[in-house]
Amino acid sequence: MTVTESPPLSTCTVHIERRGGRGEAGARALERHLRNTPGVHDADVSFRTGSVRITYDKRVTSAEQLREAVRDRDVSIQDEPETAPDEATSRSELRREAVFVGLTLVGMVTGLATGWLDGPPLLMWVGYGVAYVFGGWYGLKGAIQTLRHHAVDIDLLMIVAALGALSIGAPFEGAMLLFLFSLSNTLQHYAIGRSRRAIKSLVEMRPDEAQVLRDGEEVTVSIDDIAVGDVFVVRPGDKIPLDGIVTSGEGTVDQASLTGESVPVPKEPGDEVFGGTINESGSLEIEVTRQAHESAISRLIHMVERAQSEKAPTQRLIDRLEQPYVLGVFAITIAAIAVPLALGSEFTGTFYRAMTLMVAASPCAVIISTPAAVLSAIASGGRQGVLFKGGEHVETAARIDAVAFDKTGTLTQGDTQLTDVFVRDGTADPTLTEDTLLSTAAAVQARSEHHLARATVTAAESQALDVPDAERFQSVAGKGVKANVDGSTIHIGNRSYFETVLGDAAIDGLESGLDRLQTVEAEGKTSVLVARERHGEVSVLGWLAFTDTVRPDAAEMIDDLRSLGVEHIVMLTGDNERVAQRIADEVGIDEVQAELLPEEKVATIEELVERHENVAMVGDGVNDAPALATATLGIAMGGAGTDVALDTADVVLMGDNLSKIPYVLGLGRKTRRTLTINLAIAFGAIALMVGTILLRGIPLPLAVVGHEGSTVLVSLNGLRLLGYRE
Repeated sequence: MTVTESPPLSTCTVHIERRGGRGEAGARALERHLRNTPGVHDADVSFRTGSVRITYDKRVTSAEQLREAVRDRDVSIQDEPETAPDEATSRSELRREAVFVGLTLVGMVTGLATGWLDGPPLLMWVGYGVAYVFGGWYGLKGAIQTLRHHAVDIDLLMIVAALGALSIGAPFEGAMLLFLFSLSNTLQHYAIGRSRRAIKSLVEMRPDEAQVLRDGEEVTVSIDDIAVGDVFVVRPGDKIPLDGIVTSGEGTVDQASLTGESVPVPKEPGDEVFGGTINESGSLEIEVTRQAHESAISRLIHMVERAQSEKAPTQRLIDRLEQPYVLGVFAITIAAIAVPLALGSEFTGTFYRAMTLMVAASPCAVIISTPAAVLSAIASGGRQGVLFKGGEHVETAARIDAVAFDKTGTLTQGDTQLTDVFVRDGTADPTLTEDTLLSTAAAVQARSEHHLARATVTAAESQALDVPDAERFQSVAGKGVKANVDGSTIHIGNRSYFETVLGDAAIDGLESGLDRLQTVEAEGKTSVLVARERHGEVSVLGWLAFTDTVRPDAAEMIDDLRSLGVEHIVMLTGDNERVAQRIADEVGIDEVQAELLPEEKVATIEELVERHENVAMVGDGVNDAPALATATLGIAMGGAGTDVALDTADVVLMGDNLSKIPYVLGLGRKTRRTLTINLAIAFGAIALMVGTILLRGIPLPLAVVGHEGSTVLVSLNGLRLLGYRE
């Protein structure tokens, strides 16, 4: 059997100048060019949003070579959005477009009024000339750029229709087409720009400087010059410049801009804070844990940029159909001219009707219907501390009908506490006490990242116990750990650990220990046995009991999911069956899968996908990474401080607010409804106008109003998603 190693793929995003016009046929041509470049595996291009996202084999090519490949196609490359003005949304660009629209209107009205009043012909044609030049400027520019990529798009359709109207003595109809075309273009750019301004608002959240303590004095330092380990000071009302840990002081921090939390969060020494959030009260000294480019806000900026460059499936389909559709409209228009002329019809009326048909059949509203909605949804989520890592995941969220939850840290608070330490009666060590048992267990578990281990170590620290050193630490995933302490091997684990890992050993006190575990677990607590192995003999020393608190809003969140139409809710956990079932009963979960190893969680998700097809997995993004990647939609909580969450999940909740989970699914469903309405409006307008033209005929101005009106309507309807709330 031959094993093929996957190439080391990398991804780069190239920011390009946004182009006027509506069509993306030129973008498709650039995509084809890039995909034919050696080493490139995939490419997504959008002139509308000004981004090129390329997945490539770094052994064959480099990001700089790919930037050159983009430049070779006569595409202007911009700096990163953090440092360069976003031309797609800048006020100057929109103001320029608005001026062109105004001049087009003035020219059209001048030409029309002069003709009605039988004024000087020169003035009439000057007016129409102004309307044609300024109304067709962006469309002609976009059409020429697309033609240079050997493609045609909607802009060319509009220019041809306007010039066709002019050629048969209907300059007003052509001017009106260009006026409404340029007006709806400007409104479309405004709508998309509103959603893209999410990036700029994120950038503005981060200060450029910080007050750093140097030799006991505060010094103003650029955040780019601050290193991990430096300490800076923030006072009430200040924005926190970088991620860090509070070392001194107490206060409250408004994290709504990053995590979507509506209430300021108390902070004290040892608590984590994030750059871009606002210190509301109290003076804090904070030690830097991440540099500027690694901070939560910087990662969020890059993720939002990536999300806006990745298209939803509906948008990909429409973009692929644009080129053949436009060619089809040209073919139908030519046929609408040639066939009647061959049958003896009069040229002017035939040509006029064909131009009307071309305008009515143009898919402008269809093309803009999806990005207007999806980009607005992504921006709306960003405002609420919810990061969709692409338009595809917005659409996927709409289809979810089953949700699987990790237990610890997701449905529960995640602050597991050690509640009981039991020493076994009759142990061979008469000096063994609860304190020595706890300190021995803490020595072993100090090497583990498991939440039970952290609780054990915290309990030992709170009692100021003398914890010995441990050596030769080993972990068995989902079962237990062992290490050498004071010349003996200490085993700490659940029932499975002692029955399988140590199943061949004769263990003194195992039966009574397992009975006691069962009793403790019946009380809704998680418990583990502690045993000592010395000279080949294993003896149970005692057991530890832990408890975790269910999040107060968990039950309400489950009810909200059911109201959204989620059919089945499952809890996955490595904890024991009794504890898991108690929590499931408390919050109203349908099914419990307990005592799962990490690989068993993945298998369970696969089985759920087979049953329900569209399954979301919700976890903390660390130990749940494989399951998050396996689910139809992976949702990670608490991503503001978790690298794995940002890397693995499809949707990241920057905070730990459970209400954001129904928000994700609700926003997805709302977006799907909006897309359905937009496409119905777009295709309905085309079908109605084309049918009327073929059966009875309508004047060109009416086709123009219907065509451009539907385009504006779908843009504004998509923009409504910016205001979506739970």
